[in-house]
Amino acid sequence: MIIPIPSNKQRFVIKLVIEAHMPFELGIRIYDPRYTHTYYFKRKARFKKSKTSREFSIALPVSPEILEMELYDKQSSDDFAFKVASFSIEKLAAPINWATEEQHRFMEFAIGFSQKAGYAPTGFYDSPDQEFLFQYLSNISDAFGNELITPARTHRKMPRVQISKRMFLEYTIPIRIAILAHEGCHWFLNTRSQQTADLCGIKQYLDYGFPTIEAVYAVTKVFGKHPDMVGPNQLKRTEDVVAFIEKYRSNG
Repeated sequence: MIIPIPSNKQRFVIKLVIEAHMPFELGIRIYDPRYTHTYYFKRKARFKKSKTSREFSIALPVSPEILEMELYDKQSSDDFAFKVASFSIEKLAAPINWATEEQHRFMEFAIGFSQKAGYAPTGFYDSPDQEFLFQYLSNISDAFGNELITPARTHRKMPRVQISKRMFLEYTIPIRIAILAHEGCHWFLNTRSQQTADLCGIKQYLDYGFPTIEAVYAVTKVFGKHPDMVGPNQLKRTEDVVAFIEKYRSNG
């Protein structure tokens, strides 16, 4: 089932209620139908019993001109297992004034790049006033040409971020933005600390209105694909981000 959404680059929340006729696993995808790798939201939800309903609230603080939302049974090509009981769109409030003007400019540049990263060619991308520079690479490698398992990295002494296209293609747009917000914090705070950059970037991301669950995915997705990398430091990073998000929610 595909529902067209005339998003018009607005901020909004989709309110959705799904009723299950039988146990099944629902897939939800929201994307720009004009381009590849432009998912603004991807989720799955398991309905364990028939005749049950579930409400979804999907925040979209950034959007393109048009969107499509696809709802589907992950185990079948038919839509017999469920129905859309209700569907509505509500305006999303303006983002909180959370940072300096320079950080706002970086965030807007990061958002614009993240929206086109799924189909943009590799190369150098300057912000409009040439204040920031993104170097979009096929992948990020060390001095010996070995690929590094990192989606992005920042030069602490200049506002330049290297980004792995191979890895960014796998991510939703919100996850890309969360990663770039993290990298921007390395620069703005002049810090090597991953924890400090994590919490700074996550706060900016959440203040902008992005879904909290995507923030957790941004921290865990790389580790999930490369479990050999997971150690005490990575586990502590994830725990700290989850704790920060829970505190953020309770204060909101």
